Amino acid sequence: MTKEEKNDLLGEGFFDEHAEEAEQRWGETEAWQDSQNRMSNRTKKDWTRIQTEVEESNAAFAAAMDAGLPATGAEAMDAAEQHRLHIQRWFYDITPELHCSLGDMYVTDPRFTKNYENIRAGMAQYVRDAIHANADRAQH
Repeated sequence: MTKEEKNDLLGEGFFDEHAEEAEQRWGETEAWQDSQNRMSNRTKKDWTRIQTEVEESNAAFAAAMDAGLPATGAEAMDAAEQHRLHIQRWFYDITPELHCSLGDMYVTDPRFTKNYENIRAGMAQYVRDAIHANADRAQH
């Protein structure tokens, strides 16, 4: 896909907004290289599916929150595992431990926090906690 097609599908500047910072932070890592390789071969159909999966993941977390279920409950942990598998399938290999680091960024980096808080108040912390609970579950 061209840059213009990506902007049309995902929103203007979707990749450019944080690309330089991300490359500075993780550019030397295997995960970064893997992600760049995978992204270079994406079709519009792939990106549409990725968007759909992100929306489904967010809906699963929101439904668990709306039902008053704890982030440590099976439904929230299952949503966290699907979130991890989504990243694994489309972007880079991600262990439960690495997923926890990403989850921590959801509450420590306001840019990430905003994405979840725009869906539900308290959702960034809920997702982070579900990710950690899921990682703990995977260890047992």
